[in-house]
Amino acid sequence: MKRSTLITGAVAAAALLALVAWAFAPRPVEVEVAAAVRGPFETTVDEDARTRLAERYVVSAPLAARLVRITLREGDEVKAGDVVARLQPVLTPLLDERSQREQAARVAATEAALQQAHKRMEGARVALERTRDDLKRSEQLAQQGFVSLTKLTGDRLAVQGAQKELEAAVAGEQVARHELQLARTALGVSRGTGAAGGGAVFELRAPVAGRVLKLHLKSEGTVALGTPLLEIGDTAQLEVVAELLTADALQARPGSPVRIERWGGPADLQGRVRRVEPAAFTKVSALGVEEQRVNVIIDIDSPREQWAALGDGYRVGVRIVTRSEPQVLKLPVGAVFPQPAPAQGHGVFVVDGRHARLQPVTLKARNGAEAWVEGGLAEGARVIVYPGAAVHDGVAVRVR
Repeated sequence: MKRSTLITGAVAAAALLALVAWAFAPRPVEVEVAAAVRGPFETTVDEDARTRLAERYVVSAPLAARLVRITLREGDEVKAGDVVARLQPVLTPLLDERSQREQAARVAATEAALQQAHKRMEGARVALERTRDDLKRSEQLAQQGFVSLTKLTGDRLAVQGAQKELEAAVAGEQVARHELQLARTALGVSRGTGAAGGGAVFELRAPVAGRVLKLHLKSEGTVALGTPLLEIGDTAQLEVVAELLTADALQARPGSPVRIERWGGPADLQGRVRRVEPAAFTKVSALGVEEQRVNVIIDIDSPREQWAALGDGYRVGVRIVTRSEPQVLKLPVGAVFPQPAPAQGHGVFVVDGRHARLQPVTLKARNGAEAWVEGGLAEGARVIVYPGAAVHDGVAVRVR
């Protein structure tokens, strides 16, 4: 056999062997990678919520009478003292002894309610002065470096909360005074000595300024004593109520910042947790599971102009910030996984050249998108996100 033929056959055999080796050689696994970077990190509690009025007032009939058709409609604005309904007293049942005693008892009850509202208002004033004194003392100590920024922020939030409590107490005192005036007028009508006696029209006036939220009765007709007629409230005094699981509510402390999302506007609204109610309640979930939940009350801090379209009972989403760090080492949460036994803790796959290397890491916290790495990983390291079953320590990889 010729020498050239042997050389050609050897080259062909070598090429065939190389082709077979290449065909059966393991292919690099395609992976997605992300870099471990430093940046802000926060943990949140996410939940659906609803808006509600801080105070709403129900205007009811102070006596049995015939209701004149109400011309107001939902959404109409009213001022304090405006006439919202008119009643024509039905004198026959009002002249008996029983009706007079009922009206007298109502007057006594409203007088007691007015006294209670006045004491609540005075207590709110004292609480506001106390929180202001605490804030002033904290500001002085903060200038000397003896008070932390967290304590100073807490005192400022306490002043804001006490101011809101005082405003609510003042409005409650005004409403109680209005109710007492109605009760006394109704008592005069029942005795035949009031201004509305003799078949005249008895006028019901708005206790506060606001909007008509709901009309219980629109048509003309006879109503009994205490029948609700309409509801009034100030839509500028909205708050947000979130029903959190009790475990989550323990993390949502008063003063925690809140982002209000999915409310229909172009940008998120800012808010703060004002109160976590002390009593929980049982609620059945969509899956039929009984859950213990707590109402968390949130104040809206964004300017009123940004959320003027919001109304009572609107659905929103809240993201309550339970922890916030300005600069930490973080990576996508999809890159972290529990290490199989007997190893403990968590691990990631780091791209080392063209191979994947298993790297144990220590996690400090995580949220729905990111994981805070406390140790075991250097800044800038490239990690594999959502590693598949084919990825293991030392496998060849190719970045997708």
